[in-house]
Amino acid sequence: MKLLVAALASELQAFPAELPGFDRLVTGPGKLMAAVGLTRALDAHLAEQYEEIVVVGTAGAVSDDVESGIYDVAAAIQHDVQDLDGVIGQHVSLPTRVETGRVGVTIATGDIFVDDADATARIRSLGGVLVDMETFALVWVAQQFGVPIRVLRVVSDRAQDGATQVWDEVVAACSAQLWAHVQREYEV
Repeated sequence: MKLLVAALASELQAFPAELPGFDRLVTGPGKLMAAVGLTRALDAHLAEQYEEIVVVGTAGAVSDDVESGIYDVAAAIQHDVQDLDGVIGQHVSLPTRVETGRVGVTIATGDIFVDDADATARIRSLGGVLVDMETFALVWVAQQFGVPIRVLRVVSDRAQDGATQVWDEVVAACSAQLWAHVQREYEV
């Protein structure tokens, strides 16, 4: 059994309510809700551990080199933390980077909806090409439980001025793209 995870129900709106071979989890937005939601789900299934966590959802592009489409995430960093020396992207107790074990892009996670040029420039300087609010936490929790994780993010916006309005308009299309991709990848 696999676990299908999204932050928001709207990101799963194109998916059927019941998907053979998958349990479903909607965590809520942000790192804390993602961490708590996934921890509870994995803790409840310790006896019959999930074979894989499949995360789907939207992300903003912070690099002009990133086109529209769906991306596998290879690694996640945090753009909204700093260590005791004030180094942005370094946490005082968590790793700087977590990896999924897959080939793909680096996503920058933070509890901020990024929609301005200054923030995107800062995130690019840390090595991120996409931005979201949950991936770092989800990958870190999956690692703590020893469960493989795959993160699929579809570009919903350019993470620039006005991205909040654009995201509301395109989430249904993003969900449909993700559902088509999951159908192909997992033959469901």
